[in-house]
Amino acid sequence: MAGLRGARPLPTGLLCAYGFFCSVRPSEPFLTRYLLGPRKNLTETQVFNEIYPVWTYSYLALLFPVFLATDYLRYKPVVLLQGLSLIVTWFLLLYAQGLRAFQLLEFFYGMGTATDIAYYSYIYSVVDVDLYRKVTSYCRSATLVGYTVGSVCGQLLVSLAGWSLFSLNVISLTSISVAFGTAWFLPMPKKSLFFHHAATRPFSLEMKVMDCKNGAIVQDQPGVLRVPGWEDEVKMPLNREGHSAEKKEQKIDALKVLKDLWRDFLQCYSSRTMLCWSVWWALSTCGYFQVINYAQGLWEMVLPSESTEIYNGGVEAASTLLGAVAVFVVGHIKTSWAMWGEVALALFSFLIAAAVYIMNTVHNIWVCYASYVVFRIIYMLLITIATFQIATNLSVERYALVFGVNTFIALALQTLLTLIVVDASGLGLDIFTQESLIHNPDGWAISVGWWI
Repeated sequence: MAGLRGARPLPTGLLCAYGFFCSVRPSEPFLTRYLLGPRKNLTETQVFNEIYPVWTYSYLALLFPVFLATDYLRYKPVVLLQGLSLIVTWFLLLYAQGLRAFQLLEFFYGMGTATDIAYYSYIYSVVDVDLYRKVTSYCRSATLVGYTVGSVCGQLLVSLAGWSLFSLNVISLTSISVAFGTAWFLPMPKKSLFFHHAATRPFSLEMKVMDCKNGAIVQDQPGVLRVPGWEDEVKMPLNREGHSAEKKEQKIDALKVLKDLWRDFLQCYSSRTMLCWSVWWALSTCGYFQVINYAQGLWEMVLPSESTEIYNGGVEAASTLLGAVAVFVVGHIKTSWAMWGEVALALFSFLIAAAVYIMNTVHNIWVCYASYVVFRIIYMLLITIATFQIATNLSVERYALVFGVNTFIALALQTLLTLIVVDASGLGLDIFTQESLIHNPDGWAISVGWWI
C-alpha cells in the first residue's frame, strides 16, 4: 500500500480490476474459427468481406464523438458504456444467428473499442500528479495480464480439456460482466481535461512543455507530470490542477473548446518533424489494424482448424508478453532517439514489411505464427520510439490531441483500404490478396522512415 499512498487505492484498484476482467476473453483468439464453425455456419465471404469490415467503420465513426463525450461526461459513464457494449457483443456472439445480427455485433464491438479511451483517461482525474506514471503502469499492466491470462486459458481449455468454443464465449461474457459490475463502484470524477478544468489554468493558454527521456514523457517543471509515452492508444493525463481549494471550474463553453482544439491542431502539424512522425505513426497503425483483424482468417486458410489443432491463443499470449518486454527494454535504453530513432524506424519498418510478406507467401502455419509474433513485437517497439518523438515539446493538451488525430487518420486509411479491398461492395478480395495489399501502408511507412 505504500506505493499507492496518495493514489486513492480504491479507484485505482477498481479500475485495474475492471481492466483485467474486461481483457480476460479466452474466446477471442478463436473468433474466426467459431464464426466459420457449425454453430454459426457463416461463409468465409460473409465473415471476411461483410462482417469484419463493420468494426472498422463503426470504430472510425464513433472515435471523435467518444473522444469529446468522454471528457464532457467525465469518464465514468463512458467506462460503463464500454462494459455494456462488450456485454452486448458477447451476448450476440453466443446467441445471434445470421449475417445482419453479426454485423450489429461488430458495431457494438467497435463501440467497445472506441470507448477504451475512457479507461486510460479516468484514473488521472483522481490521483496525485506525482503518481501518474506509476498508476498508468498499473492500469496498462492489468489489461496486458488479463489478455495474456485469457489467451493462455483459452488455449489450455481447447487443447487439453477439449472445451467447446461456445463455453469459452460464456467465460468471456462472465468476465466482462464482472468488469461491468466493478465499474459501477468507481467514484465520479469532478474534473476533466477540456470541458471541466480550473479557471486558473485556461486550456491551451498555459503550455507545459514535455520532453522524452528514457521511455517516459517528463515536463520541464520539476515535480509536475510524469506519464509513460509508449501506448499505441490515446492516454490523456488529466489531473493538472492539484488539490488547491481556490481553483474553480470554468463554465463549459463547447464552441470555445472546439476552437481551441482546432487552433492547437494547426499549430502542432505546422512542424515538419511532427508531421513526418505522425504520418509514419498513422500509416503503420493502419497496417497493424489490418493485420490484427485478418490474421486469424489467414491462419484458417493456411491450416483449416476443422482438420487439426490450432494454437492461436498461445501465439497471442506470446506476442503480447514479448511485445511488452520489448517496450520495457526500449523505454530504459539510454540513447538519443532524436539521433538514432530515424535509423531504427526505417530498418525495423523494413522488417515489419518482411514479416507480413513471409506470413502471406509461406503457407506454413508455424511460419505464419512466428511471423505474426515478430510483427507484433517490432510494431510495439517502433510505436514506442515514434511516441517518444511525437510527444517531445508538446503540452499535455496537445499530447492528447495529436494522438487522437493520428489514431483517427490511421482508422480513416484503414476504412478506405477496407472499403475498396475487403468489403463485399468493393473488390471483395480473398484473404491472401488482402494481406498482400497491407504492404502498401507498410511500404509507405518505410518511405516516410527514410524521409525523416
